Amino acid sequence: MEFMLSEEQRMLQESLTRFLASACPLDRVRKVADAEESMAEDVHRGLAELGIPGILIPEDFGGVGMGFLEAALVSEALGGAVAPVPYTATSVMVPVALMAAGSDHQKQEWLTKIASGKTRVAVGVTEQLGRRESAGINASNGRLSGSAMFVLEGMEADVFLTADSTGALHMVAGDAEGLERTKLKTIDRTRSVIELSLDQTPAEVLPGSVSNREPLLCTIDAGRLMLAADTLGAAQTMLDQAVAYAKERRQFNRPIGSFQAVKHMCAEMAAELEPCRSLVWYAAHSVRSMPEEARLMICHAKAHLSEVGQFVARTSTEVHGGMGFTDLLGLHYWFKRIGFNRQVLGGPELIREEAARVQGLVS
Repeated sequence: MEFMLSEEQRMLQESLTRFLASACPLDRVRKVADAEESMAEDVHRGLAELGIPGILIPEDFGGVGMGFLEAALVSEALGGAVAPVPYTATSVMVPVALMAAGSDHQKQEWLTKIASGKTRVAVGVTEQLGRRESAGINASNGRLSGSAMFVLEGMEADVFLTADSTGALHMVAGDAEGLERTKLKTIDRTRSVIELSLDQTPAEVLPGSVSNREPLLCTIDAGRLMLAADTLGAAQTMLDQAVAYAKERRQFNRPIGSFQAVKHMCAEMAAELEPCRSLVWYAAHSVRSMPEEARLMICHAKAHLSEVGQFVARTSTEVHGGMGFTDLLGLHYWFKRIGFNRQVLGGPELIREEAARVQGLVS
């Protein structure tokens, strides 16, 4: 039995990596971060031409119709390039929610627009994982009131997908009355994150999510899987940069990579990170092939990558010495992206508790 990627999957990842190397070098990332743009519009257009926004959307709605493993490979490549573009929310979480809970009309309307790359949808569901007493959204008579923190891809969004206090999912137009978005400054300036405020704002509920939390949970699972894959890509890039630097940087007329201490640091990073790749792949594969295992494996992937990613980010920076803290190398973009991924949609402690609950180890 073949446990590696198929030829088509390898081609997908390789072609996307080449595109990002050309269209989204570090200078392009730095321009977005320094100018406080919400995203790199030119890179997003290029991804749309490659069909990335419709990676999970069935061909009947204009998408590519691929699976979660292919979506995870895309996320890994985007993390490796710290690409400042919408993906996790618009291209993965929203299609999952619509396919699980949307009406036929909603699927036809929104999936088609998302697949074209012309419509971007933000997602605000973090209040379902933990919230302030003053936060949360309440629904009444087709209108929403309240606020949601850490809404992913919110500044550039044309539409919002958010959950009310019962877990029901709603679509809200970006220009609807009573809607206000406030940009949040997080450690990761390659991501667009906002606080969403609603005041008697008209919304369209996804009928399959009423009195049924499964679509919400599937949406969160999909987001966690993509964040784990994004961390994998970012950590691999930091490891590659550390190894390359260790080969070039010389002290005492020798490359520092020849020193035993530096060798051990690079070897430990590689040993910790390599098993994470198969963990992410298996979690992505299980979504459709072994759905009874999917939630548990996604929890393991997100929690474990959060810890390993943090270790690689820290150790890679140490290998670079003082240069690792400068903007010249830009390691901090990957470092902060990994840190953001660690906490959003649940930190490792919370997710491990969920994994224990899935297995019936805690009530």
